[in-house]
Amino acid sequence: MARERLAAHLDSLGLEPSAPSPCPYLPGRDSRLLFLRPRQLTPGLYHLLLDLNFRRLGWGVYRPECKGCAECRQLRLPVEDFAPTRSQRRCWRRNADVTATLGPPEATKEKHAVYRRYLETRHDGEMTGAWDEFEGFLHEAPPFTREVVFRLGERFVGAGIVDVEPEAVSAVYFYFDPDFSDRSPGTFNVLWLLEECGQRGVPWLYLGYHVAGGRGMAYKTDFHPHQILGEDGVWLTEPPSVPI
Repeated sequence: MARERLAAHLDSLGLEPSAPSPCPYLPGRDSRLLFLRPRQLTPGLYHLLLDLNFRRLGWGVYRPECKGCAECRQLRLPVEDFAPTRSQRRCWRRNADVTATLGPPEATKEKHAVYRRYLETRHDGEMTGAWDEFEGFLHEAPPFTREVVFRLGERFVGAGIVDVEPEAVSAVYFYFDPDFSDRSPGTFNVLWLLEECGQRGVPWLYLGYHVAGGRGMAYKTDFHPHQILGEDGVWLTEPPSVPI
Protein backbone atom coordinates (compact mmCIF):
# COMPACT_ATOMS: atom_id res chain seq x y z
CA MET A 1 0.00 0.00 0.00
CA ALA A 2 1.06 3.57 -0.67
CA ARG A 3 0.96 4.54 3.00
CA GLU A 4 3.23 1.65 4.01
CA ARG A 5 5.69 2.50 1.25
CA LEU A 6 5.77 6.14 2.33
CA ALA A 7 6.26 5.14 5.98
CA ALA A 8 9.17 2.89 5.03
CA HIS A 9 10.71 5.67 2.93
CA LEU A 10 10.47 8.17 5.79
CA ASP A 11 12.05 5.67 8.19
CA SER A 12 14.93 5.17 5.75
CA LEU A 13 15.75 8.90 5.81
CA GLY A 14 16.90 8.75 9.42
CA LEU A 15 15.33 12.10 10.28
CA GLU A 16 15.86 13.45 13.78
CA PRO A 17 13.12 15.20 15.79
CA SER A 18 13.54 18.63 17.32
CA ALA A 19 15.07 19.26 20.72
CA PRO A 20 12.68 18.76 23.67
CA SER A 21 10.41 21.63 24.64
CA PRO A 22 7.49 21.86 27.12
CA CYS A 23 4.42 19.98 25.91
CA PRO A 24 1.57 22.38 25.05
CA TYR A 25 -1.06 19.78 25.98
CA LEU A 26 0.13 17.80 29.01
CA PRO A 27 1.84 19.68 31.86
CA GLY A 28 5.14 18.31 33.05
CA ARG A 29 5.98 16.54 29.80
CA ASP A 30 8.39 17.33 26.98
CA SER A 31 7.48 17.49 23.31
CA ARG A 32 9.64 16.66 20.30
CA LEU A 33 8.48 17.21 16.71
CA LEU A 34 9.55 15.63 13.46
CA PHE A 35 9.36 18.16 10.62
CA LEU A 36 9.20 17.47 6.89
CA ARG A 37 9.04 19.84 3.94
CA PRO A 38 8.16 17.84 0.80
CA ARG A 39 9.37 19.23 -2.52
CA GLN A 40 5.75 19.27 -3.65
CA LEU A 41 2.93 18.87 -1.13
CA THR A 42 0.21 17.47 -3.38
CA PRO A 43 -3.27 16.56 -2.10
CA GLY A 44 -2.68 12.80 -2.47
CA LEU A 45 0.64 12.92 -0.63
CA TYR A 46 -0.90 15.12 2.03
CA HIS A 47 -3.66 12.59 2.71
CA LEU A 48 -1.07 9.82 3.11
CA LEU A 49 0.82 11.98 5.59
CA LEU A 50 -2.38 12.64 7.57
CA ASP A 51 -2.77 8.89 7.90
CA LEU A 52 0.79 8.72 9.23
CA ASN A 53 -0.18 11.14 12.02
CA PHE A 54 1.27 14.29 10.41
CA ARG A 55 -0.26 17.76 10.54
CA ARG A 56 0.46 20.69 8.23
CA LEU A 57 2.27 23.88 9.20
CA GLY A 58 2.89 26.29 6.33
CA TRP A 59 4.39 24.33 3.45
CA GLY A 60 5.66 21.58 5.74
CA VAL A 61 4.22 18.88 7.96
CA TYR A 62 5.05 17.68 11.46
CA ARG A 63 4.19 14.98 13.95
CA PRO A 64 5.12 14.45 17.60
CA GLU A 65 8.01 12.07 18.28
CA CYS A 66 8.07 12.18 22.06
CA LYS A 67 9.99 9.74 24.24
CA GLY A 68 7.67 7.57 26.28
CA CYS A 69 4.49 9.27 25.05
CA ALA A 70 2.19 8.71 22.06
CA GLU A 71 -0.90 10.63 23.21
CA CYS A 72 -1.17 12.91 20.16
CA ARG A 73 -3.32 10.85 17.82
CA GLN A 74 -5.06 11.99 14.66
CA LEU A 75 -8.88 12.06 14.90
CA ARG A 76 -11.23 11.95 11.90
CA LEU A 77 -14.96 11.79 11.25
CA PRO A 78 -16.67 9.57 8.65
CA VAL A 79 -18.92 12.17 7.09
CA GLU A 80 -21.76 9.90 5.92
CA ASP A 81 -22.06 8.21 9.31
CA PHE A 82 -22.10 11.36 11.43
CA ALA A 83 -25.05 11.58 13.81
CA PRO A 84 -25.43 14.94 15.62
CA THR A 85 -26.37 15.02 19.27
CA ARG A 86 -29.25 17.13 20.52
CA SER A 87 -26.85 19.81 21.74
CA GLN A 88 -25.13 19.90 18.34
CA ARG A 89 -28.49 20.30 16.61
CA ARG A 90 -29.26 23.17 18.99
CA CYS A 91 -25.92 24.75 18.14
CA TRP A 92 -26.71 24.51 14.42
CA ARG A 93 -30.11 26.16 14.90
CA ARG A 94 -28.66 28.83 17.18
CA ASN A 95 -26.27 29.87 14.42
CA ALA A 96 -28.78 29.78 11.57
CA ASP A 97 -28.30 33.55 11.13
CA VAL A 98 -24.54 33.18 10.62
CA THR A 99 -23.26 33.28 7.04
CA ALA A 100 -20.16 31.43 5.83
CA THR A 101 -17.88 32.24 2.90
CA LEU A 102 -15.24 29.81 1.63
CA GLY A 103 -12.29 31.13 -0.36
CA PRO A 104 -8.51 31.49 -0.51
CA PRO A 105 -6.83 32.45 2.79
CA GLU A 106 -6.48 36.19 3.19
CA ALA A 107 -4.83 38.02 6.08
CA THR A 108 -6.64 41.23 7.05
CA LYS A 109 -6.42 43.69 9.93
CA GLU A 110 -9.97 42.81 10.98
CA LYS A 111 -9.12 39.11 11.29
CA HIS A 112 -5.83 39.84 13.01
CA ALA A 113 -7.53 41.91 15.70
CA VAL A 114 -9.91 39.04 16.47
CA TYR A 115 -7.05 36.53 16.36
CA ARG A 116 -5.19 38.54 19.02
CA ARG A 117 -8.29 38.75 21.23
CA TYR A 118 -8.85 35.02 20.80
CA LEU A 119 -5.29 34.24 21.94
CA GLU A 120 -5.71 36.49 24.97
CA THR A 121 -8.57 34.28 26.18
CA ARG A 122 -6.46 31.14 25.87
CA HIS A 123 -3.67 32.22 28.25
CA ASP A 124 -1.34 29.43 27.14
CA GLY A 125 1.45 31.64 25.82
CA GLU A 126 2.12 29.49 22.75
CA MET A 127 1.39 32.27 20.27
CA THR A 128 2.44 35.91 20.39
CA GLY A 129 -0.37 37.26 18.22
CA ALA A 130 2.09 39.26 16.09
CA TRP A 131 1.15 40.04 12.48
CA ASP A 132 4.05 38.02 11.06
CA GLU A 133 2.94 35.00 13.09
CA PHE A 134 -0.67 35.42 12.01
CA GLU A 135 0.20 35.79 8.35
CA GLY A 136 2.80 33.03 8.25
CA PHE A 137 1.11 30.50 10.51
CA LEU A 138 -2.31 30.66 8.88
CA HIS A 139 -2.01 32.20 5.43
CA GLU A 140 1.19 30.85 3.90
CA ALA A 141 -0.29 27.63 2.57
CA PRO A 142 -0.53 25.27 -0.43
CA PRO A 143 -3.02 25.88 -3.27
CA PHE A 144 -5.52 23.40 -1.81
CA THR A 145 -5.90 25.42 1.41
CA ARG A 146 -9.10 27.40 1.95
CA GLU A 147 -10.45 29.76 4.60
CA VAL A 148 -14.03 29.74 5.84
CA VAL A 149 -15.14 33.10 7.25
CA PHE A 150 -18.20 33.33 9.48
CA ARG A 151 -20.16 36.57 9.90
CA LEU A 152 -23.26 37.72 11.74
CA GLY A 153 -24.45 40.54 9.54
CA GLU A 154 -21.33 42.70 9.09
CA ARG A 155 -19.75 41.41 12.31
CA PHE A 156 -16.81 39.04 11.96
CA VAL A 157 -17.48 35.94 14.10
CA GLY A 158 -14.50 33.72 13.30
CA ALA A 159 -12.46 31.99 10.64
CA GLY A 160 -11.07 28.56 10.00
CA ILE A 161 -8.17 27.42 7.84
CA VAL A 162 -8.92 24.09 6.13
CA ASP A 163 -7.11 21.91 3.63
CA VAL A 164 -9.40 20.50 0.93
CA GLU A 165 -8.63 17.50 -1.24
CA PRO A 166 -10.88 14.97 -3.02
CA GLU A 167 -10.90 12.35 -0.25
CA ALA A 168 -10.50 14.45 2.88
CA VAL A 169 -10.85 17.86 4.47
CA SER A 170 -8.44 18.71 7.28
CA ALA A 171 -9.29 21.42 9.81
CA VAL A 172 -5.98 23.20 10.44
CA TYR A 173 -6.92 26.04 12.81
CA PHE A 174 -10.00 27.93 13.95
CA TYR A 175 -10.26 31.15 15.94
CA PHE A 176 -13.24 33.34 16.86
CA ASP A 177 -14.34 36.52 18.55
CA PRO A 178 -14.71 35.73 22.29
CA ASP A 179 -17.87 37.86 22.34
CA PHE A 180 -19.60 34.99 20.51
CA SER A 181 -18.49 32.22 22.86
CA ASP A 182 -22.07 31.52 23.93
CA ARG A 183 -22.83 30.42 20.35
CA SER A 184 -20.23 27.60 20.56
CA PRO A 185 -18.49 28.73 17.37
CA GLY A 186 -15.95 25.89 17.49
CA THR A 187 -18.70 23.30 17.39
CA PHE A 188 -20.54 25.23 14.69
CA ASN A 189 -17.37 25.34 12.58
CA VAL A 190 -17.09 21.53 12.67
CA LEU A 191 -20.79 21.12 11.88
CA TRP A 192 -20.44 23.48 8.93
CA LEU A 193 -17.40 21.59 7.65
CA LEU A 194 -19.32 18.31 7.89
CA GLU A 195 -22.11 19.85 5.83
CA GLU A 196 -19.57 21.13 3.29
CA CYS A 197 -17.91 17.70 3.07
CA GLY A 198 -21.28 16.10 2.45
CA GLN A 199 -22.06 18.50 -0.40
CA ARG A 200 -18.65 17.86 -1.97
CA GLY A 201 -18.84 14.09 -1.53
CA VAL A 202 -15.71 14.12 0.65
CA PRO A 203 -15.77 11.05 2.93
CA TRP A 204 -13.47 12.19 5.77
CA LEU A 205 -13.11 15.24 7.99
CA TYR A 206 -9.85 15.34 9.96
CA LEU A 207 -9.96 17.37 13.20
CA GLY A 208 -6.29 17.20 14.16
CA TYR A 209 -4.83 15.61 17.26
CA HIS A 210 -6.78 14.24 20.14
CA VAL A 211 -4.90 14.14 23.44
CA ALA A 212 -6.65 12.38 26.31
CA GLY A 213 -6.69 14.92 29.14
CA GLY A 214 -5.27 17.66 26.90
CA ARG A 215 -6.53 21.22 27.20
CA GLY A 216 -9.17 22.16 24.65
CA MET A 217 -9.34 18.68 23.09
CA ALA A 218 -12.46 17.19 24.63
CA TYR A 219 -14.92 18.73 22.13
CA LYS A 220 -13.52 16.61 19.28
CA THR A 221 -14.75 13.36 20.80
CA ASP A 222 -18.25 14.83 21.09
CA PHE A 223 -18.69 14.11 17.37
CA HIS A 224 -19.81 10.55 16.70
CA PRO A 225 -18.83 8.21 15.36
CA HIS A 226 -15.18 9.16 15.16
CA GLN A 227 -11.96 7.33 14.48
CA ILE A 228 -8.64 7.72 16.31
CA LEU A 229 -5.38 6.63 14.75
CA GLY A 230 -3.78 3.91 16.85
CA GLU A 231 -0.06 3.62 17.54
CA ASP A 232 0.07 0.73 15.08
CA GLY A 233 -1.38 2.91 12.30
CA VAL A 234 -4.83 1.29 12.43
CA TRP A 235 -7.89 3.54 12.68
CA LEU A 236 -10.01 2.68 15.73
CA THR A 237 -13.72 3.53 15.54
CA GLU A 238 -15.38 4.97 18.62
CA PRO A 239 -19.11 4.16 18.71
CA PRO A 240 -21.83 6.81 19.07
CA SER A 241 -22.62 7.96 22.58
CA VAL A 242 -26.00 8.59 24.14
CA PRO A 243 -27.36 11.79 22.50
CA ILE A 244 -27.23 14.86 24.73
